[in-house]
Amino acid sequence: MKACAKAAGERLPLVRPPTGRAQARSFVKVSRLPSQRTRSQVSCSIEVSENAAHRIEATAENIFPATKDHVTKATDAINRGQVIAVPTDTIYGFACDACSAGAVNRIYEIKGRIQTRPLAICVADVSDISRFALVDHLPHGLLDGLLPGPVTVVLKRGEDSILERSLNPGLDSIGVRVPDLDFIRSIARGAGSALALTSANLSGRPSSVSIKDFEDLWPHCSYVFDGGILPSGRAGSTIVDLITPGVYKILRDGSSREETTGVLGKFGFVEAS
Repeated sequence: MKACAKAAGERLPLVRPPTGRAQARSFVKVSRLPSQRTRSQVSCSIEVSENAAHRIEATAENIFPATKDHVTKATDAINRGQVIAVPTDTIYGFACDACSAGAVNRIYEIKGRIQTRPLAICVADVSDISRFALVDHLPHGLLDGLLPGPVTVVLKRGEDSILERSLNPGLDSIGVRVPDLDFIRSIARGAGSALALTSANLSGRPSSVSIKDFEDLWPHCSYVFDGGILPSGRAGSTIVDLITPGVYKILRDGSSREETTGVLGKFGFVEAS
């Protein structure tokens, strides 16, 4: 796995509201679009910040099934510093290389999200988590009991974390996901890096359980990978703070609170008062 520290010293620029027009052109022929619009009708206008609208015109939409046949396509886009939309085991998300400051900044622009709100990362396997966060204080088997699954564990980065410091600057903790879905895990494994991951929607809007839910944002992604309608609802993952030994704090109920607290209880963890 490549070290995120390769981008040491690079800092995320402040997101500034777009002021003009940008064209996103696509050169991949798509035989079937998941909407009733023709190619000449795919121009859309979306709000990417509170104060400005950014109009994107696209000649085609790069939509592909979220299958193993397209993992390489997704991996190549990640390695080129691009943003893709992918299904997870909960909701659809925007993903990029967590070590690319430019790509991370692009996600904030797409969502119209302030940079003081942190992004989580996604890794391929539970064994990868120790590269990015401190896990030595956790009982053996705890993370394997929680993950893969619809849970985000919040841990300290630690001094030895290879995660680039320009991701969530000023925070010494990081939320980590290992979704229970082979497609996104295969992308992370193939890219050799952690993926920055956040919900595929405009900031403040409902989460997406189908690609139609964020149709206006398709032109901002290099690729949109369609995994159908996701069955888990719009709750997203359960976020749990595991920084303090033996104590947990639920930061967001999400779709798996009961199962998460059940596993933690078996390992003797108590909820923070």
